[in-house]
Amino acid sequence: MDKHKIVVAGLGPGGAEDITPAVLEAVRTADVVVGYKYYFQFIEAYLRPETVCIDSGMKKERQRAEEAFRYALEGKDVCVISSGDAGIYGMAPLIYEMKRDKGAEHIEIEVLPGISAFQKAASLLGCPIGHDLCIISLSDLMTPWARIEQRITAAASADFVTAIYNPKSHGRYWQLYRLLEIFGQYRSPETPIGYVRQAGRAEEQVTLTTLTEFDPEKIDMFTVILIGNSQSYTWENHFITPRGYYREEETENVKLGQSIMIESFRTIAGELKCPNIPLDHKWALLHAIHTTADFEMEDILYTDQDAVRRLHEAVVSGKLKTVITDVTMVVSGIRKGALERLGVEAKCYLHDPRVPELAQRYGITRTQAGIRLAVEEHPDALFAFGNAPTALIELCDLIRKGKAKPSGIIASPVGFVNVCESKHMAMSFRHTPKIVVRGRKGGSNLAATLVNSILTLDDAEQLRPGRDV
Repeated sequence: MDKHKIVVAGLGPGGAEDITPAVLEAVRTADVVVGYKYYFQFIEAYLRPETVCIDSGMKKERQRAEEAFRYALEGKDVCVISSGDAGIYGMAPLIYEMKRDKGAEHIEIEVLPGISAFQKAASLLGCPIGHDLCIISLSDLMTPWARIEQRITAAASADFVTAIYNPKSHGRYWQLYRLLEIFGQYRSPETPIGYVRQAGRAEEQVTLTTLTEFDPEKIDMFTVILIGNSQSYTWENHFITPRGYYREEETENVKLGQSIMIESFRTIAGELKCPNIPLDHKWALLHAIHTTADFEMEDILYTDQDAVRRLHEAVVSGKLKTVITDVTMVVSGIRKGALERLGVEAKCYLHDPRVPELAQRYGITRTQAGIRLAVEEHPDALFAFGNAPTALIELCDLIRKGKAKPSGIIASPVGFVNVCESKHMAMSFRHTPKIVVRGRKGGSNLAATLVNSILTLDDAEQLRPGRDV
């Protein structure tokens, strides 16, 4: 070392194998080593007998920095040690700030990096930090809690893999619970969480769990926590966050349009107010927002519990073979490839030659007449309404008369007259799976995309963690 120089060295997490050669050399050649007394056990074997060791307890960082400058000004070779990386919650920032405040321009500062605790923990868990990452300390000794909470919210909402330092102590126990509450607003309950206690040391403990199963009572100040992003997953007891190297290969096997749609769905999912909803409902909701660009759908789209899943299973099993629509525009928007693959027929009776005479005879609308004919031939079909509230009212009347027992109802007529009332009527049939766009909004394109969400529910698996970035 040159005279008037302070080396700030990161020792890594604690194991001898994780200390870099450069740090070992700095420790060996130092006249004075300054650090928190707990850390000296990791370097005792490398110290010269004549080396002066300045050790002190917790919260004595400023005192240790003052000692480092005092010895450096005497011409001693000084090494200041930190655990992990000296620049991450370590001594390096303090040393630089003290040099500035002392006006000690003639003292050179060198920082030697070390393996940080989150890196060691990540290697023990698998590969949880394979994508964008942030690090947050829950210690509010030097940072107001309100600011820490802002950072937690930002990390959770932006879908960062997040490393948590200083998660809990005897005096700080509730902050970790609050962090979990915030992450629960943005992440799936199955989001992987890994934590490592005493990483790289003899007492090392490695645990892999999920957001919903995570127990804060098992955490202490010697623990580093890693929270996955929306694409993180577990496999063979490993925590994996994919970078996306398989994207190019997958695109060869998936139509470009489908790939773009899935990416759009992921964008939409990232902006939902309440992302932790059943996957089948989310799949319908993503279709609705993707088609309308209207995030109010999150508030007004209603699905019965498991309705999308049950209707999809009915299609796959062959029990549901027909979709009836009120207008031809709905049929036009239903994916033809999906219909053919599943052996489903989509029909609209509006232009059936029998409709005009039936409508005139009974003084009803043509869409009502079309529904009457459809019920005679397909009483157990899935009925999808995107335009005509009178057609939906007609189906409800036929259900009450026992003439129709539909497999499901998609109620999204649009307009101002009888629209809300028709949807309320449909909602009264508790044993019929329903998807309803509440209020005045709706439309043929919306009805069609909701049918598509039923036909393609198996594609929703692509939204689960681990399928892509």
